[in-house]
Amino acid sequence: RSTTLTTTLPIIIIMAAEIRSEDELGKKWDRCLADTIVKIGGGLAVGVVFSVFLFKRRPWPVAFGTGVGLGMGYSNCQHDFRDPNLLHGTFVKKTEKAEK
Repeated sequence: RSTTLTTTLPIIIIMAAEIRSEDELGKKWDRCLADTIVKIGGGLAVGVVFSVFLFKRRPWPVAFGTGVGLGMGYSNCQHDFRDPNLLHGTFVKKTEKAEK
């Protein structure tokens, strides 16, 4: 018995007919802040783990991990704001309605 696994998901990029620049800037700021918070949290978590298990509870790994996360978030934000032609697409899965 042979089975073939084929996955065909149509990818649709949703774009509004008219996008105001204020809305686009707001979306960039939202993405930027969310990404930076995630990076800071990850750096903080890694710093705490290293501080507890490897460096005898010293505070500098926590500060270092948080700083690295903040730097990565800042760098990503800088790239996002300096590249005005970057389009962020949205993936939409097509679902088929059940027949009655």
